[in-house]
Amino acid sequence: MQKQSVGRLLLRILVGWVFLSEGIQKLIFPGTLGVARFAHIGIPWPAVSAPFVGIVEAVFGTLVLLGFYTALSTVPLLAVISTAICTTKIPFLIHHGFWAALHESRTDFSMLFGLIAILCLGPGSLSLDAKRHSPAPQ
Repeated sequence: MQKQSVGRLLLRILVGWVFLSEGIQKLIFPGTLGVARFAHIGIPWPAVSAPFVGIVEAVFGTLVLLGFYTALSTVPLLAVISTAICTTKIPFLIHHGFWAALHESRTDFSMLFGLIAILCLGPGSLSLDAKRHSPAPQ
């Protein structure tokens, strides 16, 4: 097993796990992480958008974790994390300053760059994508 394959697997676990767990939490804690948070931020139709985003994060986070349709799965997650940065981190920067914003946004930017890295590097040989693309045994 190559170090690069293990590194890609660890990167997928890191990114996929965060999205999976955050998506589930939006669904099971709507008062703090789901609908109420979306309403507070000002995201339109929070009763629909929060559960939708939670499902997107959970489903596509799981696919990234497994390395299944990995490149395709990064696209909706990139949209989610970009929206999160624009709606929460940029206003936080404006109101609280640079250093506080760096601290507050560390996970969001780690997820953004992690998704970009996965998209650039591919899922690696320790993924369901690799199994899906490997030739069938003769």
